[in-house]
Amino acid sequence: MQAATGQDTVLLDPVVAPRIAVTRLLAGVLQGVLLFWLYSAAQNKAWPATVPSLLAPLMLCCMLLPVLLVSSLGHMSIKRIALWMLGAGTVLTLLALHDVARGAEHVIWGNYKPGAPLRVISAQLFGFCVVGLYVAHALVLASAQDQLRVARYPTYFEIAWKLGIQLLFSLLFVAVLCLVFWLGGQLFLLIRLAFLKNLLAQPWFVIPVLCFAFSFAMHITDVRPSIVRGIRTLLLVLLSWLLPIAAVLVASFLLTLPFIGFERLWATRHAASVLLGMAGVLVVLINAAFQNGEVGMGVARGVRLGTRLACLLLPWLVGIAIYALTLRVMSHGWSAERLVACACLLIAACYAVGYAWAASKYGNWLHLIANVNVATAFVGLAVLCALFTPLADPARLSVASQMARLESGKVGADRFDFEYLRFEGAKYGQAALEELKARRTGPEAAIIQARAQAMLLRENRLDETGALSDISINLTVRPDGARLPESFLSQDWSQVTPGWRLPACLKRAGQQCDAYLLDFDGDGKDEVLLISNDPRAVSVLLAEKEGGGWYARGQVPANILRCKPLREKLQAGQFQLVPPQVRELEVDGLRVPMSLYNPEEPDCPEQ
Repeated sequence: MQAATGQDTVLLDPVVAPRIAVTRLLAGVLQGVLLFWLYSAAQNKAWPATVPSLLAPLMLCCMLLPVLLVSSLGHMSIKRIALWMLGAGTVLTLLALHDVARGAEHVIWGNYKPGAPLRVISAQLFGFCVVGLYVAHALVLASAQDQLRVARYPTYFEIAWKLGIQLLFSLLFVAVLCLVFWLGGQLFLLIRLAFLKNLLAQPWFVIPVLCFAFSFAMHITDVRPSIVRGIRTLLLVLLSWLLPIAAVLVASFLLTLPFIGFERLWATRHAASVLLGMAGVLVVLINAAFQNGEVGMGVARGVRLGTRLACLLLPWLVGIAIYALTLRVMSHGWSAERLVACACLLIAACYAVGYAWAASKYGNWLHLIANVNVATAFVGLAVLCALFTPLADPARLSVASQMARLESGKVGADRFDFEYLRFEGAKYGQAALEELKARRTGPEAAIIQARAQAMLLRENRLDETGALSDISINLTVRPDGARLPESFLSQDWSQVTPGWRLPACLKRAGQQCDAYLLDFDGDGKDEVLLISNDPRAVSVLLAEKEGGGWYARGQVPANILRCKPLREKLQAGQFQLVPPQVRELEVDGLRVPMSLYNPEEPDCPEQ
């Protein structure tokens, strides 16, 4: 099909056939209608929202399958499309059912009420399904186009980049459409006509319109593939010139580490995530330079050298990230976040080893990267499926890890994170808390039982009432053998103002603090210094008034408390109270404390 433009003739893609365009737009409208129906059911708590195992698969499929359908029309046969929709729908259904069965509570739509959250689908599942379907859809489209089980790499390249740009521009189109509607509503408000503003507040209008707009944008970006190809080429050329800069920065970082030492790196406590992020940037930039593998010597010499250097540096970057994560796991055990990071590092390791292998073959344009990319795509899909099935559910594995640490004595009851089990451990955490609640024997059994029972009573993370009847279960008194005053234990902390000064261990179960009984003012009466075990390490010095009742009197700087060696020495009792360096002023019987400027705060000792 050709259309004359006056100067040249442009060959249009066959997907512009009217029947395909109409089918795509109808798919968008149908998606909007179905999503509005589910939204209404969730709002009104009507069927199918009353059946979580039905609502979750319907929600996930209605959000994602129509996008696959719109993208497939015109590029695959009806039979292939039906098989692909059936396969993708089955996988999404199974993943959604597992998400419901594991018992995690998520709020997508509907008014949130503490204690009665609406269980639909987790944001993590939705995000990873989007990524996984993007990869799988590119593989399926390429296979259909080449009529091969494993397509040629240039086909994978063309389709993956085209699909990514289509999705980005479609989202941009929808965002700009929302802006236009909002500005239109503001225009009519200037003449006191609120019909458009009121219309934009109606879900029955907004949801179908947005779905229709997204399908329309997907169709328009598919009509002129040459335009998308031109945008992609420009983007890749610009990104490829960033690769030499990134490679030099990474090389400089790696060369500096032996002289600076790794201690500073580990002290950041987020080294693995930063290193993993940089590794991801290198992978994207390497592929921007490599493109479809056929550019060869047409790439600028500086970009070629930067690409080869980046490929050789990638294993070092990923290796250090793996080591950093290993240290965190050995120190604190597995958590859901660390397990997800481990999965990402597994995929990154495939890229790192494969790219280094490709770069070691001199005399070619890294042609082995094509094989590495295709193989890693399948590995990534397998890893994603494992994470959201019982096989490698992060909640299950992390709860098992934390329970093993408690059983082995690696972490005591005062350091054990009961809140993690309650709100991040899904049904596995609930079962673990029930087990701890029933514990009768073993070291610290009474404390563990009390803290687990109190945690089970909490409905949500912000619940501060009714769950904590005895604050002593949240406190580890130091020095050993000391006892908190009865007036302190019976204090109603909800009446102490300002409440934001008080650490969470005085409000909610599962929040542990160290309680130090010390006479800070020398009046012969102990004050209580509470230091939270939370990573943010808040503290408060509590003193008793003459007429009774406790109040917040001071605190220790939080940045000092985040220093692990200092915290350990505090807990071991290796400290003493000393007089202030600067005395106070007394004017007409009024004591005026001096606030010191201390730009050189004490450094954290080497860990």
